[in-house]
Amino acid sequence: MLLFSPHFDHILHALQQFELTPWKMVGFAGTLLFTSRWFVQLYYTRKYKRVVMPLAFWWLSVCGSVLLLAYFTLGKNDSVGIISNFFPVFVSVYNLIVHLRHRKHSMTGDATA
Repeated sequence: MLLFSPHFDHILHALQQFELTPWKMVGFAGTLLFTSRWFVQLYYTRKYKRVVMPLAFWWLSVCGSVLLLAYFTLGKNDSVGIISNFFPVFVSVYNLIVHLRHRKHSMTGDATA
């Protein structure tokens, strides 16, 4: 039974020792933003009945990645976390720039963009 297993005791002990630090709050905020982008994408895909990557998706990606990168660099000093969040920052910023440029050209009626 799960309640009497040593794994359950380990989980209970970890929960009792949990300490919410400012850096953990940064990490949780980054995780929340980075994860919520998929719910935004799902909403727009269902709304338009096709795969859509809205502007909010890229903003959430950039903000979440930056917060997670700050957490893993300054708060946790975790090289795996740094590496796993380093690349998404650049991809998200690039896609955000492309999205904004495309929208700007669409609004001005520039046919060359």
